[in-house]
Parts: sequence; structure tokens; C-alpha cells
Amino acid sequence: MTNAATARAWLPVLASSDVLYWLPPYHCNFGKRLVKAPKLYFVDTGLACWPLGIRLPEQLALHPARGALFENGVVSEFVKNRNNLGQAADLCFWRDNNGPEADLLYENGTGQLRSAEIKTGQTPTGDCVRAGLFAASMAGHEACTPLLIYGGDLSVLRNGVQLLGWRMLARKD
Repeated sequence: MTNAATARAWLPVLASSDVLYWLPPYHCNFGKRLVKAPKLYFVDTGLACWPLGIRLPEQLALHPARGALFENGVVSEFVKNRNNLGQAADLCFWRDNNGPEADLLYENGTGQLRSAEIKTGQTPTGDCVRAGLFAASMAGHEACTPLLIYGGDLSVLRNGVQLLGWRMLARKD
């Protein structure tokens, strides 16, 4: 068995052991040219860092996988928070074949679809806010205020997007 085949054979075992989490795509009513393969996340970002050679916070700050690891950590916190509240994770993502993406889509407590864009930067830029608005537009008219979860500390509403510092995740809906 090749290394790739061995890894593929272990993925279901790791997922059923809650080491990995599969984030399914959302493809209802968005058209035909969508990515339909699930995204894979580690439940423990420390475990994800180890094979990348990241042992210290200083190494992570400059690592090319920093953004992906940040997104991984945010997604795993969403899963944990929803499980701790007794809710099904019911999280998904949306991406079309040309690249536009919503990192997370989920129903909030009122049944509205909510999008969340995840950016590692500590200062939210106009491009980040536009990405949040775009993600919400993909969710349709029934969507509520989009989230932009970023590497900073503030939680404010800017141009119709709720900016949420990553440390505030435990306090969101």
C-alpha cells in the first residue's frame, strides 16, 4: 500500500476518534460549479503543528501555514462550542470553482443562515470586510449579519459585518 493509500485508509479512523473533523460543503441553491469535497481539520491544532515542525509560538508567527492553522483553530472551536451547547455542529463551507469562499456557514439560534469569514490578521482591512459581505451574499436573503473572525481583539460592527476577535468566540451565538 502506498503512503497516500495508507493515509486515506486512516482518515475515517481518525475522524471517528475525534482527531479530525470533516467540514462538509454547502451546495443548496448556489448553482452547479461548486466545490463538493469536504475540508479536513484537526480538532487539536497542536497536533496539526507537530508534523509541520512548529514547536514554539515564535515559529508559528512566521510560518506559511499560519492562516490555515488559524482557520483550523477557529473551526474546531465552533465545533466544540456547539457540542458543549448540546447543538449538532451543522457547520459547512461554501466555495465555487473560481475561488470565492465562505469559510463557515451555519444556522444561528433563530434559524437564519450565518456566514463567517476567518482571517488571521490582527487588523481587519477593507478587503476582509468585503470578503465577509461577499460570503453573506452567497448565503442568500435569509442570511443574518456576517461574521469576520480575525486575529485581533475588538468586537465591533463595521459596514454591516460583525468583526469578532478570536478570543471572543465563546461569547458568540
